[in-house]
Amino acid sequence: MVGAGHWGKNHIKTLHELGCLAGIVEMNADTRGEFKEKYPDAKTFATIRDAIKEDFDGFTVATPAKTHFKIAEFIISHKKHILVEKSITLKALEARRLKELAEENGVNLMVGHLLLFHPAIRKIKELIEKGKIGKLEYIYSNRLNLGTVRTEENILWSFAPHDISVFQFFIGSFPVEIVSRGGIFLQPHNHDS
Repeated sequence: MVGAGHWGKNHIKTLHELGCLAGIVEMNADTRGEFKEKYPDAKTFATIRDAIKEDFDGFTVATPAKTHFKIAEFIISHKKHILVEKSITLKALEARRLKELAEENGVNLMVGHLLLFHPAIRKIKELIEKGKIGKLEYIYSNRLNLGTVRTEENILWSFAPHDISVFQFFIGSFPVEIVSRGGIFLQPHNHDS
């Protein structure tokens, strides 16, 4: 597990419960110490460069979004499987590069799409497939709450991947068209709505 912050601690807990937590990479020494005490069987590392030397099957990355590309590129180039929290990168070109690199190195590259496993989403999919709600004509979503103020990724990169992945799950194909409108209210140059 790379990163033991807000989302990383959730991944750490889940990996531990699954019996799959082999190591934790965390730059902050105090945080690293806390997790070493809580999960003594997991090795701890200050850098990904130290952790990559171990014989781990793969890595989960939950660090600030601006660091995802370089960390993922490094892990994939060492032929390790990887799950990257969204936003996978902050630039489409970088995401494409990671996909290509994963194919070249024969490893799995995954991005976290939590909503695809939510019971309500699964139930809606079941109702669509059984024809219980009629013919699906269109789907739309609104994000009506600002939530956490993001400083790096905008609202599109932060939340839209969830909606788009759910829509693709519902219809079983890529969307024909996506229209996105955003507003800048709290920080210059970063759409927060």
